Amino acid sequence: MLKLRRIGIDTYPENMALLSRGCTIYRAEEFQALRKIEIIGDSRQILATLAISDDPALVGDDELGLGAQAFRRMGLPEGSPVSIAQATPPRSLEAIRAKITGHTLTATEIEDVIGDIAAHRYSPMEIAAYLIASAGFMTTAEMLSLTEAMARVGNRLTWDAPLIVDKHCIGGIPGNRTSMIIVPIVAAHGLPIPKTSSRAITSPAGTADTMEVLAQVDLSIREMRTLVEREKGCLVWGGHVNLSPADDILISVERPLGIDTPEQMVASILSKKLAAGSTHLVVDIPVGPSAKVRSHRDAIRLRKMFEYVGDKVGLNLDVILTDGSQPIGRGVGPVLEARDVMEVLRNEPNAAPDLKERALLLAGHMLEFDPALRGGSGHARARELLESGQALAAMERIIDGQGRNPTDYPLGDLVRDVPSPADGTVGAIDCQRIARIARLAGAPMDKGAGIDLFRKVGDRVDQGEPLYRIHACVDADFRFASNLAAEGCGYTVLPDGGGHGGGSA
Repeated sequence: MLKLRRIGIDTYPENMALLSRGCTIYRAEEFQALRKIEIIGDSRQILATLAISDDPALVGDDELGLGAQAFRRMGLPEGSPVSIAQATPPRSLEAIRAKITGHTLTATEIEDVIGDIAAHRYSPMEIAAYLIASAGFMTTAEMLSLTEAMARVGNRLTWDAPLIVDKHCIGGIPGNRTSMIIVPIVAAHGLPIPKTSSRAITSPAGTADTMEVLAQVDLSIREMRTLVEREKGCLVWGGHVNLSPADDILISVERPLGIDTPEQMVASILSKKLAAGSTHLVVDIPVGPSAKVRSHRDAIRLRKMFEYVGDKVGLNLDVILTDGSQPIGRGVGPVLEARDVMEVLRNEPNAAPDLKERALLLAGHMLEFDPALRGGSGHARARELLESGQALAAMERIIDGQGRNPTDYPLGDLVRDVPSPADGTVGAIDCQRIARIARLAGAPMDKGAGIDLFRKVGDRVDQGEPLYRIHACVDADFRFASNLAAEGCGYTVLPDGGGHGGGSA
């Protein structure tokens, strides 16, 4: 038997195990070819990817080291005796091979694949094979089966209420932090909204990253349930409550590959809402030249996919197409986005008007799920709750309920203003470029890093006038972001008169 040792490495979401090359209990060479191993101890077992160490400081000859995720999932104290064995390749791989050759997968085959992925039986390479094969073609039946299979894996919440509302934006628009305004508005009205949100993967901030500036987001299911029952709402990190865990694993491989098919997106979003116990959902699809969805035709097709699956799984959906032509609000990055949110909730005169109106639009649609509201009155009710201060009061209660963050995150003190390349009017802003610059500046890892936008589409600018300000906390990040902005600022400035000249990204 080997003694369990916790290794201070983060390999989320992968389980990682470390075996000494000098191990006398097992021959390391026997495990190198088959990297997946089974770890057994005290009637518990997990699968992990094995690495071999030559450093005795990391793991001794009689020890098995586990990374942070694997150690937590194993659930045993350090020093516990464990054994290892070569993991048998999952039988569901046969379905992946069939999919590669053009086979349409049955509901059972998809359930087997998702179950094995959630159990960490697949390597990243095998997951990539599944994603690439599915990106080639996926039927509506497969999309539905995928949604249901992902919802069944992991925790699934149930609520003692007939109406549980939620909202989701498909993403791709920097600064679009409407959830943090919508949740307190809806909660102030009295509709339960247990909002689970993601952390950023390739964006400068997810809702969970921004909310973390204000409050704790790593709540347990019990804590989440208690808060929603008391305050009607929450804003927590979905990964901590283990809803649709297979989706998190798929995304970790999907994003680096740049695979984001409509079918996979629909299954990803709706599986998490089903697992969260939602009954009614508003889906926001921003449409714009640098958004995820770039044409009205594609948006309509995506909306029909959402409606089809929603109808089949019993979710009441309201899918809304919104303007995705430019960033929403002024801040891009956790601290800056939290600032924008609180300015809207506090009804400050300088609050970002586009963020406020987008949040009111979506909140209005959500409130109209309430049968007690007259049709068409949702928007007016949302505005009333916001402008009266009731939404702010609800947000303060949610923050206190989750655990107010005592840390005051300062803005990054490495600052560079990016100037307009020409006189004229801002004609376009590249959302992807702005997001990339903000991420290179250090967001969301550094809460105070990001971009403060000074100009939006339609604004008049003079050459040399600042378009936005980069904030960074680390010299290297500051250089990376500044260099990328110098190569192309992400703004297109049209000369006076509306011609096609002028400066651009």
